This record gives sequence, C-alpha cells and structure tokens, in this order.
Amino acid sequence: MTRTFSLADRLLAAADRALRTVAAPPVASRTSPALHSELAEPELNDAELRDAAALMRVNHVGEVCAQALYDAQALATRDPAMRALFERAASEETDHLAWTQSRIEQLGGRTSLLNPLWYTGAFAIGLIAARAGDPMSLGFMAETERQVEQHLDAHLERLPADDHLSRAVVEQMKEDEVHHAESAIGQGGATLPLPARWAMRLAAKVMTTTAHYI
Repeated sequence: MTRTFSLADRLLAAADRALRTVAAPPVASRTSPALHSELAEPELNDAELRDAAALMRVNHVGEVCAQALYDAQALATRDPAMRALFERAASEETDHLAWTQSRIEQLGGRTSLLNPLWYTGAFAIGLIAARAGDPMSLGFMAETERQVEQHLDAHLERLPADDHLSRAVVEQMKEDEVHHAESAIGQGGATLPLPARWAMRLAAKVMTTTAHYI
C-alpha cells in the first residue's frame, strides 16, 4: 500500500533535508569519480591548490542551491510524477554535494561560510518557480542545468591541468546536469522568457563570485 504524505509531512521532510544539506556531511549513493584507482593525487603548488579548492567550493555552493531548488519545487508541485522527478534530481545532486565537499577537503580548502544563506535564497526561488506552474517550473530546471553546464565547462578550463581528480568530478557532474535538463524538457518544460534567463545569469554571477572567496 502506498502512503500519501500530507503537506505537514512534506514540510518536515523538507526542513530535515535543509539541515542535512547545510549542517551534516552529505552521503553519496555513487562512488566519487575522484576515487577511481587509476587517478593519482596530483602534485600542485600552493597557488594551484588554492585555485582548485576555490573552484570546487563554488561547485559545492551550486549543489547546495540545487538541493534547495529541487526540494522547493518537489514540495510545491501537486503532481506526483513531477515530485518524483525533482526528488530524483535532488538525489543525484546529493552525490555532487558529497563529491565536491570531499574534494575540497582533499585540497585543504573549506566550504562556503554562507551556505545557509545560499540554501535559503535558492529555496525561495524554487518556490516562486513552482508557483508559476509545472511547465514553467520544469523550464526553470532545464535553464538552471544548462547554465550549470556552461559554468562547469568554464571550470574545466580553469582547473589546474594536472588536477585530474577534480576534473573527473566536474566531468561527471556535467554529464548528470545535461541529463537533468533533457529530462525536464522531455516532461514538458517551457522556455523561460529572456528577462528571466538574464536574471538567473546575474544571480548566478553574484553567487559564484562571492563563493569563490567566502
């Protein structure tokens, strides 16, 4: 027998996921690409270590925001199929969260001090997107993932050439994000208006620039 969860149940679950995202070590369901036996820890100088850790911190913040966005969209939709789609995407983003956090620690860096702020802001944006209806919410998901794909491409260019471990993580993240975008479009995601896409790019620029340092 399938249990139907009430709104109160889903609110409590969302609060639990929020606390786990910003205050608990994430647990991945898949092995990190950085742990493949054929990849050895690179010998990076201090500047390369700082740069790689900063870039992976930005990626980690992106995954914090992804958790918040998809948790909010799953909470707000009334369609069980849409809820399952967002929850499935959030689960894969949990893998990314764990992989990036582990890689940051390996590089001697730290995660963003502003993660609670990033989560709260992204959750609010996810609720707004969901209020526009499922086609627009799915379109928001697709556009988010397309922009993340471009962002990850830029990081592959900026990461130290010898940092194959970080590159392996980013490449797998990129592959997953492409799949999420395709899934959203396949489920009927609408094309967002140009001003909305510009606003998303501006918000992402503020987030990535700040997270690089804080």
